[in-house]
Amino acid sequence: MEKVLDKQKDIEDIQDDQKTVNNNFNSKKYFRICGFTIWRIFAYFIIYSVIGFIVETLFGLAKHGTLESRQSFLYGPFCAIYGVGAVIMIISLQYFKKSHMSLFIGGGIVGTVTEYLVSLIGEIILNVKWWDYSEMPLNINGRVCLLYAVFWGALGLFLMVSVNPKIDKLINYIKTKIFNNVLQIFVMVLVIFMLLDCILTAIALNWFTIRTIKENNIEVKYQSYIDKEYNRIYGNSNKKRIINKYFGNEKMLQTFPRLTIQDKDGTIINVKDLYPTINTNFYQLQRD
Repeated sequence: MEKVLDKQKDIEDIQDDQKTVNNNFNSKKYFRICGFTIWRIFAYFIIYSVIGFIVETLFGLAKHGTLESRQSFLYGPFCAIYGVGAVIMIISLQYFKKSHMSLFIGGGIVGTVTEYLVSLIGEIILNVKWWDYSEMPLNINGRVCLLYAVFWGALGLFLMVSVNPKIDKLINYIKTKIFNNVLQIFVMVLVIFMLLDCILTAIALNWFTIRTIKENNIEVKYQSYIDKEYNRIYGNSNKKRIINKYFGNEKMLQTFPRLTIQDKDGTIINVKDLYPTINTNFYQLQRD
C-alpha cells in the first residue's frame, strides 16, 4: 500500500513539475511590460491614436467652429500623442491604482511629464512647436501648464476607471473572432505603417520648416543651419520639384494647420498666417 502511495505521490510531483514548466513557458512566450504583452501595448497605441484624432477633430469643431486636420502624421487618422500618452499612462498608473485620488495625481504627473518631453523633442528634432501655453497661468516654458495638468489628472482617472476596461473588452472580443496570428500580423503592419509615416512626416516637416523660414525671411537663432540646409535641399532642381509636388505648402498646412515657428526674439509665428491664400479648414460652421 505504501509503495502505491509513494508511486502516486511521484506521479503528482511530476505533474506539478510539468505544470510549472508550462506556466514558465507561457509566461515567457511574449515579452511583457508590467503584465501587458507587447501586442496589447501596440493595440492600445493604435486604438487610442485613432480615438485621439476623433476627439481632437470634434474639439476643434466645437471650440473654433472649424473642421481641420488634427492628425500627427501625413497619412492616416492618427493623433499619436494620444496613443503614446495612453500607453505611458496605462503602464505607469498601474502603480497608482490604490484610489481614485492617487490615479488623479498620478495622471497629472505622468501626463504633464509626457507632454513636456514630446514638446521638447519636437522643438529639438523638428524645429517646430505643436502647441504653446505661454499665455496660460503657471506654465513651464510654454510646454505645460497647471490647467492641463489638472486635465491630465482627470483624463488619467477617467482612462483607468471607465475607458480602458472597455478597450480591453473590445480587444478580447476581437481576439475571439480573429485568429491570433492574423491579428498580430494586422497590428504589426499598422505599427510599421505608422513608423514609416512618422519618419516621412519628420523629414517633410523639416523641409517645410526650412523652406518657410527662408522664403519668408524669418530670422531664427539657428540661421546658419537654415541657410546651409536650404541650399543643400532646394539647390537641386529635381529634388525641389518633387518636394513641392508631394509636400508643398498647401499639403503641409492642410495637414498641420497649427504649426508655429519661433524667431530669434522669441516671437511665436503661426505658419498659416504666412500663407493667407491657403485655406486650412475643410468645413466652417456658420455662427451668428
